[in-house]
Amino acid sequence: MSPTCRVDSVILTVDAGQQTTSKRGWHPLNHLEHLLGWEDARRLIHGMKVGISIVLVSLLYILDALHDRLGDNSMWAIVTVVVMFRFTSGATIQKGLNRCVGTICGGGMGIMLVLWPHRFNIGEQGRLTITASGLFIICTAASYFRMIPCVKKKYDHGVMFFIMIFSLVSVFGVRNDDIVKQANDLLASIFIGITISIIVNVLVFPVWAADQLHASLDSNLNCLASSIEENVKEYFRPIADKLEGRRSQDNFKGCKSVIYSKATDESMIKFAKWECRIGRFGLKHCWDDYLVIGNLISDLAIFVLSLRSCRKSKYPAHSVSLVEEIKTQCEAIGNSVGSIMRKLGDHLIKRTRCDASDHIGSLEYHSHELTKLICHLDIKLSAIQANNSQTLGFAQTTQFMLILGNIIDRLEELLIKVEKLEISSASRKTFL
Repeated sequence: MSPTCRVDSVILTVDAGQQTTSKRGWHPLNHLEHLLGWEDARRLIHGMKVGISIVLVSLLYILDALHDRLGDNSMWAIVTVVVMFRFTSGATIQKGLNRCVGTICGGGMGIMLVLWPHRFNIGEQGRLTITASGLFIICTAASYFRMIPCVKKKYDHGVMFFIMIFSLVSVFGVRNDDIVKQANDLLASIFIGITISIIVNVLVFPVWAADQLHASLDSNLNCLASSIEENVKEYFRPIADKLEGRRSQDNFKGCKSVIYSKATDESMIKFAKWECRIGRFGLKHCWDDYLVIGNLISDLAIFVLSLRSCRKSKYPAHSVSLVEEIKTQCEAIGNSVGSIMRKLGDHLIKRTRCDASDHIGSLEYHSHELTKLICHLDIKLSAIQANNSQTLGFAQTTQFMLILGNIIDRLEELLIKVEKLEISSASRKTFL
């Protein structure tokens, strides 16, 4: 399957990265890509980065000098790397900072829960009761807040580690008199694991979520452009010649993959906010505008699927002759819309400014032509004695052109939104 028509969201991310590299020229992984293929090369590099991080944190346990300082708590550095290391740098940074905050809060509250009963002469049984009660209340409250949608979306990882570290420190303190030192060693090991994970992920062949996002949008637009052109051509073919095989299925699955990629793109937007790359993006980049752009692309994919449902229409003789009259103009409209989508994708992935006025005039002309064609069909229908079958043929042709009109309207909105995004980003010096 071509890179512009993907079904699996994981493959989408990988192929999107391949498009980014191919459009930017040389890349240090090109040689490895030729040997293994782009997908396997990126998997191998990610695995090597995880391996490097684990080797570095393992030194805390292997080297006697470091082990004597941290003890067996150094194993938590390995656990931290395995749990928080992600494919993109933005995801790793987000997980790392969430875990850092959760660890500090959990460790601090755990120490307080262990030391506070010692200030009162309540005996060992009383201290155990207070510890168990504190564990129940704090863990219950944290688990409750973790299920709140806004908390789960942004801070789920941090709350999870808050519960884990708080529980561990509290339980360790029951039978360990030197809980403060143990907690400090535990937190130090976790912070070392977080730091090494972020440094390795950012410095060793980093995969930026921002690049993945732009490449995904470009790939989706290219997929939709190909689908629109194919559906328009397919609609005007004779029934016997219409495609029903693998090519048709690939077209259908490609449009569905665009719709399903919405969740992946939203995750990329969330991770890209953490990257703040100097010279390309900054803290004030308009990442939330990409949600609107993604929604408009999903709407386009839905309309393209609606076009596909019209392809199997069977026309009576009079309707076929009318379709032949408008075939050339509709195919020209489909090719023009596809070309504009590809150019828009190029603007997004290359981060060049898009002048919407260059394309909106052409789209408005096509919209006007569609209106004229629909009126032409209505006049023809009124001029002949059409039976139910012929009337259905006219209605199907009109429906097809109305869907094309909806695609043009959505594409105009998309062009305007992308232009506003680029103007806003350029004014903040976060896009070019």
